[in-house]
Amino acid sequence: MDRDAHTLVLDIGKSNAKLVLFNAEGDVLTRRVQANASVEADGYTALGTEALQAWLLDAMPTLPERRQIGRIGITTHGAAFCAIGDHGLALPPMDYEWDGYGPWRERYTALLDGFDITGSPLLPLGLNAGLQLYWLQQHRPEAWARVRHWLPYPQYWAWWLTGVAASEATSLGCHTHLWQPARNAFAPWAVRQGLTDRFAPLRLAHEVIGPLRPELAARLGLAPDCRVHVGLHDSNACLARHLHALPGASVVSTGTWTVVMAPGVPTDALALDPLRDQLFNQSVEGRPVPTARFMGGREFAHLCHGADPSLATLRALRDVIAAGWTVLPEDSAQPGAAHGRVAELRQGERRIGDRPGEVPLHLRPALGAWYCALMTAQTLRELLPGDGHDPDHTVVLEGPMAENPAFVTALAALLAPMRLLRSVDEVEGTARGAWLSTRWDQPAGEGARYAEVPLPEAAEVARLQAARAAWEAVVEGVAV
Repeated sequence: MDRDAHTLVLDIGKSNAKLVLFNAEGDVLTRRVQANASVEADGYTALGTEALQAWLLDAMPTLPERRQIGRIGITTHGAAFCAIGDHGLALPPMDYEWDGYGPWRERYTALLDGFDITGSPLLPLGLNAGLQLYWLQQHRPEAWARVRHWLPYPQYWAWWLTGVAASEATSLGCHTHLWQPARNAFAPWAVRQGLTDRFAPLRLAHEVIGPLRPELAARLGLAPDCRVHVGLHDSNACLARHLHALPGASVVSTGTWTVVMAPGVPTDALALDPLRDQLFNQSVEGRPVPTARFMGGREFAHLCHGADPSLATLRALRDVIAAGWTVLPEDSAQPGAAHGRVAELRQGERRIGDRPGEVPLHLRPALGAWYCALMTAQTLRELLPGDGHDPDHTVVLEGPMAENPAFVTALAALLAPMRLLRSVDEVEGTARGAWLSTRWDQPAGEGARYAEVPLPEAAEVARLQAARAAWEAVVEGVAV
């Protein structure tokens, strides 16, 4: 394949789909963005695949220099699978935010292997994709019988482009209950239930699945020898770029979810707690990755309560701590509680409840940044052996919070003596990771761009660490 060829990345998130065109050096030439909406199917909510296909057919022929596109990489959100029949989709793919399972959820839970096998906690809605397949098997038997292949969502789009069916482990291992991350194989319960019989053959994310279908290449104006890669799950795309450049580093990916991944930790070195939303993902290299997460972006926005996020300055952070503001999370050990969700605000001994509007406007963003830094540091340290005090360990921060001064400074102080790097890429980690997956055999570090986060002065570090110790004492002593 021509090393000088452009790469087109299809990056499908839950809210937006993007086409990002890279040149051979990894610079972004152009991008297209389309809102992504779900639709009502026969008795459930489904992903809007038809609208996305129509958008691709319209948008791809408008790309500049499209005849120079030699590779296509794909990344999508998880918890989504597509059933392929003889003439396309045999069933509309379920939206993981649909929650009409009723008593079938309890029946499903009774079938499952333990967390020690699947590495997947029980999650709300349809975030455990095994529940989606089980419900469809029971409620749509005629359509189920027409299924030739089940495909994870990235591989559905690879199939749409090439006509070749494949499965891939980063999506199969994304809290589905269908997979054994430690063995890189399907879970026994899913095999017994007949959910896995028609999954397409397993391929690696960076492999070429095939060339474009000739008629589609002609319609889109792309070169007929343009090669499509298998594709991968979006969080693992974020991780993939750092696996190449910084082997063993932990990654903190921020957005609506704050996702913490520790690929350098041996899986037998820790016991994960599914009630704290800790789980095993599967890396692009086929290895289990200790992972934990909380809805950091959503809680930050909640605590901002209408204030401009740019107010999260270091000066405002000092004022928050000096004024005694504290945010307490819900007790996530309680069934049904969401790890990281705000339960109560306090100022010293004064209890305010979950009413961020009572916090002075100019302090709200810094308070939100401080809370997210506390939760991120705690979440990461729970994944690392020795409570995360290895000065040789590197942590990479990426996403919107990597541009938040209060958060970045606080996190650097709370993680010391570990080294904190901030990704300074011009493009989202998901798209960059998908680009890298199309050139996996190239030199390590290609496309990786970092800036080291300096530690604040020693007095500042001591002040922040003391505030963290006080917060931990309050959290541990409070029954929410």
